[in-house]
Amino acid sequence: MRPELLTTHCSLLTKKNLLAFSFGIDSSSLFFLLIENNIKFDIAIVDYGLREQSKEEVSYAKALAEQYSLVCHTVKAPKFASHFEQQARAFRYDFFETLIREHGYDNLLTAHQLNDRLEWLLMRLAKGAGLVEMTGLEAVTQKEGYRLLRPLLDYSKDELLAYLEANNYPYFIDESNSDERYERNTFRKHFSDPIIAKYKEGIRRSFTYLDTDREQLLKGYETIFHEKKLHVLRIYDSKVKTRAVDRTLKQLGYLLSAAQRQEIAESDSLVIGRTWAVAYQEELLYIAPYLTTTMPKDFKEQCRINQIPSKIRPYLFEAQIDPQKIHQSHPTQNNHPQ
Repeated sequence: MRPELLTTHCSLLTKKNLLAFSFGIDSSSLFFLLIENNIKFDIAIVDYGLREQSKEEVSYAKALAEQYSLVCHTVKAPKFASHFEQQARAFRYDFFETLIREHGYDNLLTAHQLNDRLEWLLMRLAKGAGLVEMTGLEAVTQKEGYRLLRPLLDYSKDELLAYLEANNYPYFIDESNSDERYERNTFRKHFSDPIIAKYKEGIRRSFTYLDTDREQLLKGYETIFHEKKLHVLRIYDSKVKTRAVDRTLKQLGYLLSAAQRQEIAESDSLVIGRTWAVAYQEELLYIAPYLTTTMPKDFKEQCRINQIPSKIRPYLFEAQIDPQKIHQSHPTQNNHPQ
């Protein structure tokens, strides 16, 4: 482990940071790496109430935070009747994002590591996905109002465990990680962990190459206007339209299904999940929350003059976004960025 690498990661030293904490191997490693590098942060932990041990973990997390003069935010999750992983993730990130808004955090740090990254790639590969989707665990992801940072993606689980044990740092083993009722645990136990154990260095290099390829692929578009939850992108290559929608909605907290990606590829105006309006015209891609509302005639006329797609107009009206500002952000002649 080279903990000094964290000091150069996205200005952590000068930002207000929130660590998603669980007291497992990964988040405990990141906790102590942040402490060693004198990076200021607070922690947030969710008690899902599935294991007796979880109460002890929350109690220890509070004590650890007090020891290092940190704020420890806690919450008890409700019981989820079905689709536990999906609902737990949604609840967890809603909790984190509420804290970010209320306390002004700049960065949310998660402790995803190399094993997690391979696990994600294999799960996406098994379901059918492109390069951008398979390499979805990025070191830096710009979200709505904050950055999601994953500083440990180059480190394997066994390297993090060795770091904790060498320094006699505390951690817990989550027993639910061996429960194969959860799909990710099956992939982890039978595929990602065994492959990492044998081919760790090669996989680490491969992700470096894949990240470079990913950046090249994403150069086919750029965001030219962003206000509240409205995003307007200029598309330089129509083949990247679906990818641009997928990436933007992911930043907004919405994950597309394979069927939805196919629908985007085949249509230039649609509503995704009754939640998001997507419109593509004249090389411009508009993404906004889907609303239906009565608008005054003068506002609709402003939208028409400024060439705002009809599905996008209700959100502009409700969010009080001036259509002319959007039009002025994209002159008719624009060169591809170098």
